[in-house]
Amino acid sequence: MDLRRIPERWRRLDVTLRDLPLGLAFGAASFLPMLRGHETQVGDLPASPFGPMTIVVLALQCLPLALRRRAPAVCLGLVSLGFVIASLGSHHTAAATAVPIALLSAAAHMERHRRTAIAVLSAAYVALSFALVRLGSTEGPEGFATFYLLLALSWGIGAWLRSTRAVEAERRRHVAEATRTAERTRIARELHDVVTHHVTAMVVQAEAARYLTASPDRLDQALSAVSDTGRRATADLRHLLGLLNPDHGTEPRTPPVGRLLTLVEQTRRAGQPVEFTEEGSPVETTGSADLVAYRVVQEALTNALKYAHGSRTSVQVRHREKEITVEVSTDEAHARGPVQDGGGRGLAGLRERVDVLGGDFSAGARTGGGFLVRARIPAGSAS
Repeated sequence: MDLRRIPERWRRLDVTLRDLPLGLAFGAASFLPMLRGHETQVGDLPASPFGPMTIVVLALQCLPLALRRRAPAVCLGLVSLGFVIASLGSHHTAAATAVPIALLSAAAHMERHRRTAIAVLSAAYVALSFALVRLGSTEGPEGFATFYLLLALSWGIGAWLRSTRAVEAERRRHVAEATRTAERTRIARELHDVVTHHVTAMVVQAEAARYLTASPDRLDQALSAVSDTGRRATADLRHLLGLLNPDHGTEPRTPPVGRLLTLVEQTRRAGQPVEFTEEGSPVETTGSADLVAYRVVQEALTNALKYAHGSRTSVQVRHREKEITVEVSTDEAHARGPVQDGGGRGLAGLRERVDVLGGDFSAGARTGGGFLVRARIPAGSAS
């Protein structure tokens, strides 16, 4: 038997079975000689001898505790009835301590008729007090009031637990909603990065093919490039949709080694002259840095195709021990890039990605013409 699994098995039990031992413990405590004379009671009537009615009282006050979370109103009603019978019959036992427990549980778990329960219980307590006085109790108003305040305190603690649980549930709901929103934003960025780059390349390649009808070989190469780009787009989309699979977890989130060079080659085939330089090797634990660096290059090359097609483009990626730096630039004066595009999902989205990792990002016109995108991405950040 694995003792480490006992808590887990206990939590799997129905809540009624888990609460039953508490009632049984109160019942067993009522038979302990050391607790005689220290029972929870109101009034000072002399104790009655132990008999069959005492067993009934014990059952009414102890066994319903098994329902304190499953049916708190029923539990409170039965325990209160047992307490009234015990008080009127002077069956003083330690089981009377179950009354505050039932009150606390009802205040914490009752969903409806809470005010009605308070009113009914208060009226019943007043009636019990008068009945005890009629039977000869000399407790006095102060004693009855003090006992009532103790019972009210039990209800107040339960109400506080209920409000605390509600606040925690609301906090978890907000956290879950924020997590879902962040995940939707991340997925939207990934879709933007993947779709925009590949579709832009396909549009440029298709436009170029229109002017190659007189050169069948070059036309075939252009159409092949469109087909290859489409297949890459499909593969990347499948990979991205795979990330949404609940069973997903084995595929790496970062692009495989060599994907940057593939990205550059694809852009070259779309008609963009690209010079690519990569210095150093990626460290083993880069967190999300590799993925963000890839997206920076991808978005910058997409913008180069859209806004500076045909201009010489330079891509420089440097891998250092604690960071990755990326620079993508176009040289000609007419080359320009968007300050913000696509509803803010382009360069603005890249800026957010880099900022999350504590890096630096800039994008703007170069002195003397052209456009420059630069990013410094700390490596080893949490993914």
